[in-house]
Amino acid sequence: MGEDQSGSLNVTELLRAWGSGDQSALKKLTPAVYDELHRIARYHMSREGDGHTLQTTALINEVYLRLVDFHRVQWQDRAHFFAVSAQLMRRILIDFARSRCRQKRGAGAVHLSTEAELGFGSQPDADLLALDQALNLLASRDERKSKVVELRFFGGLSVKETAEVLHVSVHTVMRDWEFAKAWLLQKMRGELHSD
Repeated sequence: MGEDQSGSLNVTELLRAWGSGDQSALKKLTPAVYDELHRIARYHMSREGDGHTLQTTALINEVYLRLVDFHRVQWQDRAHFFAVSAQLMRRILIDFARSRCRQKRGAGAVHLSTEAELGFGSQPDADLLALDQALNLLASRDERKSKVVELRFFGGLSVKETAEVLHVSVHTVMRDWEFAKAWLLQKMRGELHSD
């Protein structure tokens, strides 16, 4: 993600202009953020199994379509924009996984990988749905930890970028990330109770 360039395009200024109703700012903003959104979308698509029909470009286009509906948001800065984009990618990927699971017969049991970065097993759609459910439960208990996972996993943000978005220290993000990964994996495996 990085910081705004001190050139002719200042993403934060464009976001604020767009949020204030300047539609021409959106036209200038799009090429300025496209590469980063493409990187995040490509990251998600690389984890999908063979035969996955949602393409990187389609994911980016869907994010853009939904972002256009955010025309009156009071954008704080570039980090805020990518945090919202991460939430949208999460919703799109979850909706797509739900749709695919409904179309498959016998898509039941979840097989989870123990990869440290919440890697998925042989059923990525089911794993993604299980992650979403566990993440929603985590959010009801500790919203910040849930946001850390959303920003890092769905948004592709680094630890430093996540700290900037959440206005906390890098150490706090690292601690929250490690706790949340362990808690989510246990919950997704059914090792934690819903209490």
